[in-house]
Amino acid sequence: MHFVIKLFPEITIKSTPVRKRMTRQLRENLRRLLRDLDASIQVDQDWEKLQVMGPDDAALTAQVSDLLARTPGIANFSRVQHFPLGDFDDILANTLAVWREKLAGHTFVLRVKRSGKHSFSSSEVERQVGGGLLQQSEAVGVSLKNPDVTVRLEIRQDELFVIEETSRGLGGFPLGSQDTVISLISGGFDSTVSSYLMTRRGLRTHYLFFNLGGRAHEVGVKEVAFYLWNKFGSSHRVRFITVPFEAVVGEILGKVRNAEMGVVLKRMMLRAATQIAGDMEVQALVTGESVAQVSSQTLANLAVIDSVTSMLVLRPLITSDKNDIIDIARAIGTEQFAASMPEYCGVISVKPTTRAREDKVAAEEANFDFAVLDQAVANKRIQNIDNVMEDDTPLAEVEIFAIPQPDAIILDIRHPDEVDVRPLKVAGSVVQAVPFFSLQTRFKHFEQGPHYLLYCDKGVMSRLHAELLVEQGFKNVAVYRPG
Repeated sequence: MHFVIKLFPEITIKSTPVRKRMTRQLRENLRRLLRDLDASIQVDQDWEKLQVMGPDDAALTAQVSDLLARTPGIANFSRVQHFPLGDFDDILANTLAVWREKLAGHTFVLRVKRSGKHSFSSSEVERQVGGGLLQQSEAVGVSLKNPDVTVRLEIRQDELFVIEETSRGLGGFPLGSQDTVISLISGGFDSTVSSYLMTRRGLRTHYLFFNLGGRAHEVGVKEVAFYLWNKFGSSHRVRFITVPFEAVVGEILGKVRNAEMGVVLKRMMLRAATQIAGDMEVQALVTGESVAQVSSQTLANLAVIDSVTSMLVLRPLITSDKNDIIDIARAIGTEQFAASMPEYCGVISVKPTTRAREDKVAAEEANFDFAVLDQAVANKRIQNIDNVMEDDTPLAEVEIFAIPQPDAIILDIRHPDEVDVRPLKVAGSVVQAVPFFSLQTRFKHFEQGPHYLLYCDKGVMSRLHAELLVEQGFKNVAVYRPG
C-alpha cells in the first residue's frame, strides 16, 4: 500500500515557515489516526508531498483511503505503485504491470508530470511509453480529447510513480494548525454544518449544547457531535459541554415580553458561552446563524444579541441559502441526523420582533433573575468527546450478549459510511443495517415477535439506544457486543 498526498493549495502558497509548520501538523495528525488502523503504517513528508506506506492488504487500503478522504489539509491523494525510474523500457514495463488489464477494450491517453533534471521531456515520455502501451496492451486506441481511461505517471528525480487512482481530499487546513473555538450546537442542519466548516478550516472545535429540556434531544446532539469529531477531527481531543437551560427558559417565559423572548434567549446563551469560553481559554464562539433565516437572525437582532459579549462570534453560514446548507449536510453525512433530531422548543414567540432595540431588550432583562443563569453555568457538565456517551446514567437495564441468541435479528446501527467500509457479517444470523439516527423512529414499525440485538463498534451507542427502547416499553431488545 502506497499513497501520495498533495497539500491543500492554500498551504502551498504560505511562507516557508508556515508551510513547514502546517505540513508537519498534517503528518502528525495522520500518524496519530493511522496508528489505530495499523501500527506499521509509515507517514513521510518532503517539501511537495506526504507519503503513506503500509502492508498490501485490500481491507486496510480501503480503510486508509477512507481516512485520507476525510482528513483536513489534503487536496487529493493517489494510490500508487512506486519504482526506480530506469529508461523508457523500464517505465513502459512498470506501467503495463499496473494498467494492462484496465486498458483492454478502451481508448486512453497518457499524462506525465516530471520534476528534477532529466535527459528527456514529459512529452517524450508520453510519446514513447504511450506508443508502447498501445502496442503491448489490448487498448483500442489513443484519444487525446475524450479518452475512456487516463493513465497518469509522475517522475520525481530518479523515482517513478504509476498512479492507480486519484481521490479528492477534504481540503482546508490541518486540524490544530489554527486556534480553538466553541461551537454552539443544537443538532440541526445549521449548527452541525457550521461546526464541520470550522474543523475543516483547521480549528479545534469544542461543542456546547444548551439543554432546554428533554433527554432524547441531548442524546441526539451528543451523537451528531461525536460523529463530526470521529469522522473529521479525531486527531485532536475536544470537549462536549452541556448546560441545563430549563430554568433559564422558565425565567424568560415568566418575565420577558413575548416579542423579545427569542432574542433574550439567544443573549442568555451567548452570555453563558462567553463565560465558558473564557474559562477554557477559547478564542471565539461559532453559531450556525444565517441572515434572515428566522426572525432572530435579522441584522438588527444579531447586533443586539452580540452586544452582550466582547468575544468574537463566527458565523460561517451567514449568507448561505438553506438548500446549500442541506447539501453540505448531505455530503458530510449529517442530513439524517438533523432530519431525525428530536427538537424541544422552549421559547416560541407568537409575533417575534425582527428589529430589536437594545433599550427595550435591556428593560425586559431587568426583570430576569441572573442568578438562574449563573446557576445553569455552574451546573454545566464537561465531557471528553470520545466518551461522551459512556458516562450517561443508564435509563434501563439491558442485556449484553457476546454471542448472538438463536433466531435473533442483529441490527447494525452504525452510520452507513462505517457499514460500507467494514460490513458486519455474523455466521448463522440475520443482520440488518438500521442507522442509529433513524432507529427510534423505525423500531416501532418493526415486527415485534423477534428478538433484536443492537450492534455498534464500541457497544456504547447500541447500549444507549437499547435503554431508550426498553424505557419506551419494548422488551425484545438487547445488545450484541462480540468479544
